[in-house]
Amino acid sequence: MTIVRYEPWALFGRLQKQLEQSLGTDAASISWIPHVDVREEAERFVVAADLPGVEGKDIEITADKGVLTIRGERRSEKKTADEGYERVERATGSFLRRFTLPESADAEAIKASHVNGVLEVSIPKRPQEQPRRISVQAA
Repeated sequence: MTIVRYEPWALFGRLQKQLEQSLGTDAASISWIPHVDVREEAERFVVAADLPGVEGKDIEITADKGVLTIRGERRSEKKTADEGYERVERATGSFLRRFTLPESADAEAIKASHVNGVLEVSIPKRPQEQPRRISVQAA
């Protein structure tokens, strides 16, 4: 008996991919989408992306016009037919994630680290301008 994985959204995914290819968008070349956690702390925003099997040299992070872009590639291992693979589920190829940066983000001071397959992007907040009191002088 063959076990078949039920994927009710597979048809929708194929349709979306064909539409993106016909429109020529960046997403047409995307093979997989990494899972991401986004959190806000007192002094910074943090984006943590699961990128197991992706080397740091294969990750590109840009911040442009208020958009943070994380893109890269997970390279496939060479598999020979005699290794006996029955099923391959780990995605390889290009990935892309984009996030709109809040106005309080300091895009010039963004830092990133990649440890144990987790990419952490730290986006510091700009100091908030405090309202200042203006004294009125008599003429």
